Amino acid sequence: MKPKKSLGQNFLIDEKILNQIVESGNIKKNDIVLEIGPGTGKLTEKIVKRKPQKFIVVEKDKLLSDQLKIKFGESVEIINEDILKCYDKFKFDRPIKVFGNLPYNISTKILTSMIKLENLDKLFSNFIFVFQKEVADRIVAKYNTKEYGRLSILSTWKMEKLKIFDIPPRSFYPVPKVWSSLIKFVPKKNIVNLKKPKNLEHVTNIFFNQKRKMIRKPMKQLFQDFEKTAKKLDINLNLRPQNLSVNKFIEICKLYEN
Repeated sequence: MKPKKSLGQNFLIDEKILNQIVESGNIKKNDIVLEIGPGTGKLTEKIVKRKPQKFIVVEKDKLLSDQLKIKFGESVEIINEDILKCYDKFKFDRPIKVFGNLPYNISTKILTSMIKLENLDKLFSNFIFVFQKEVADRIVAKYNTKEYGRLSILSTWKMEKLKIFDIPPRSFYPVPKVWSSLIKFVPKKNIVNLKKPKNLEHVTNIFFNQKRKMIRKPMKQLFQDFEKTAKKLDINLNLRPQNLSVNKFIEICKLYEN
């Protein structure tokens, strides 16, 4: 199969890495498992051998989807759709485990769309995702670091995260120019509720559009009486966006919503 650039396809072919990914998910016999973007089915094979109770894969590429049906038959339920348009198909009596070597071009879109789902912890028990290393570093970044930004904040709001290991380019076909990383996410049981997740996206967009500038300007964009609001939040308007913790951004969002 020739990978399609338009779908951001880089197939993971390294047997050792594939085994480590499956191990990271700790699949049990009574698990429901979802794989996003299985491609040629290398990871799919490993998951099938673990014999989960139910195994679903979502593959947007029609040709790959048809080949997977021939290869795996009844052992895998194959959905030939865009993952962004079929979350309503994954409501079961218990949370499911999700794996994915995510397409480079929409990996962050998939992550943020999942974060915005209601009752995330009731739908999914964990996510084992492969990202470009640069994106992964931004996801797991702590505040007061240059990598810290929107992805760090949005993902920390709803999930615990652990970067497991980095993956060299030679582990993929075709060989990309960049390293990748494996991250495990576990949805939090208790989160600070916001009226709309999009509001946190909006707030962080405004702050990080000019991440090198002081936060005075974004605060002024969000609040009429921004100086009074800053005092209420106990934040220094001369700080930069990367100097504010995730909790502080959630506080800002709560005030913005009110």
